[in-house]
Amino acid sequence: METIFGNLQGLKSSQLKQLQRLYHQRIPGDRITTSEFSQRLAAISTEINQPVCAYINRRGQVIRVGVGTPRQTQIPPLELPRYGAERLSGIRCIATHLKAEPPNESALTAMALQRLDALVVLNITGTGFTRRGGGATGYVKEAYLAHLIPQESRTLITSPAAFKVEESQIQSPSWNISPPLGLDDLAEQDLVDLVENLEAEFQREFVAQEVDSDHDRVLIVGLMTSEITPLQFQDTLMELARLVDTAGGNVLQTIQQKRSRIHPQTVVGEGKVQEIALTAQTLGVNLVVFNRDLSPSQVRNLEMQIGIRVVDRTEVILDIFAQRAQSRAGKLQVELAQLEYMQPRLAGRGRAMSRLGGGIGTRGPGETKLETERRAIGQRISRLQKEVDQLQAHRSRLRQRRQHEEVPSVALVGYTNAGKSTLLNALTNAEVYTADQLFATLDPTTRRLVIPHGEANKPQEILITDTVGFIHELPASLMDAFRATLEEVTEADALLHLVDLSHPAWLRHIRSVREILAQMPITPGPALVVFNKIDQANSETLALAREEFPLAVFISASQRLGLETLRHRLAQLIEYAVDCS
Repeated sequence: METIFGNLQGLKSSQLKQLQRLYHQRIPGDRITTSEFSQRLAAISTEINQPVCAYINRRGQVIRVGVGTPRQTQIPPLELPRYGAERLSGIRCIATHLKAEPPNESALTAMALQRLDALVVLNITGTGFTRRGGGATGYVKEAYLAHLIPQESRTLITSPAAFKVEESQIQSPSWNISPPLGLDDLAEQDLVDLVENLEAEFQREFVAQEVDSDHDRVLIVGLMTSEITPLQFQDTLMELARLVDTAGGNVLQTIQQKRSRIHPQTVVGEGKVQEIALTAQTLGVNLVVFNRDLSPSQVRNLEMQIGIRVVDRTEVILDIFAQRAQSRAGKLQVELAQLEYMQPRLAGRGRAMSRLGGGIGTRGPGETKLETERRAIGQRISRLQKEVDQLQAHRSRLRQRRQHEEVPSVALVGYTNAGKSTLLNALTNAEVYTADQLFATLDPTTRRLVIPHGEANKPQEILITDTVGFIHELPASLMDAFRATLEEVTEADALLHLVDLSHPAWLRHIRSVREILAQMPITPGPALVVFNKIDQANSETLALAREEFPLAVFISASQRLGLETLRHRLAQLIEYAVDCS
């Protein structure tokens, strides 16, 4: 039996049958609608005193009937045919409206969200007239034909500056609404001609604006709650835009919302979800990134309503780590982190995938794909955990050998992109990869460094290790997976805490690094704060940093400024650390 969608409360069985019979109607392939079909739809709508929508494909088949407005009866994004930014969905909607007025913004937005070929709104009179010989007429007072049109003014906003876009700047979809039409005029409209011309225009616009297909077209969504200040919120959005850029995505726009608390189902409110879906359609977005962690159910709810892939900040960071890992140890730890993140998100990919829940229809031979995947991932995680434990033991033996030789060790720590690898290269002539990117290097690198020792400035050899960069709210799965790497920090005699003084949020970066260090199972050794990139910082920032951190060292690793002072202070730090231990 054909399904009727929408509000069916109070409808009689005879009225439901009339609605179901609409599925048997056929519209000529080159017509948007016919007078007969429009009158029939209007007659049913008048009888039940509710708007009715019929969705028709390009073969003229009615594929969906709903009681309610176009907004209330719209097809879920995941049920729509696949289409690109240069094409329409191949579906048109014929809708009745109980008031004599042009299509409202809600109906037009539903048209844009579904990327319909066309939207026809039939304003009905509320009463019909019976023709001689039977048959109703006169139900439709006037009709409006609406369709999308390309936006020639739409431009690509390249990352990372897209976070600056205000909500008022968000592009609205463009549409065209006809003047009031009679049913005969409406029936003469050529659907094939309309669609071919529109899709040709969309194709021209799409080619003109097409971005490299290897890069995701990303929409960032930021939710601000009372927990953070507006400045901190903007900092997190800027950082997320850089993360997306580092992962290889193009940030097209940022949507923001301020709420007192997170919506449990969709993080942001229902209206904002609609706005996200509409903006994604308008800009041709294929990935939505949220600035906070999402639960598996929130991801599913959002993807069902938006119709494209939704990820959170953690998944972006994991993707960057996967791209950056070069050594076997790095790849091992990244895979473990990704699997631990993925495992709880397997549930609910489709209720039809699971048959182990019990009850009628759930029993059967063998395992389904979901349970097989879950079990395989669990087994893989167990194997990777053992390999990481072996890696920990191996690195522990190496450290014990170094400690047996009584060579002091220093670990370079700091926020990602603070310049740790650049400093290591400058101090030791190492050739570690450097780039102005977040998480440019993952694998720890240890080099020997000669520093002056004691009052006689005798040369002393120490070991200095470049470690993985930190970031605000470092994902727990990464903290666990990279425990072998992070042990380089806790086992070092002392730390050099490198800070990018040119970054606007340098104070917050210091707090974030200290918070992560405080979470480590073993308290790290004493730390020396070193401010880097002083050649790019202004005088006010320099003065504030000197006042807040009078014992800090100020350098520029890329310009080799202050390195001699750093070597002497490093010698004092090592002497203090060794005496304390």
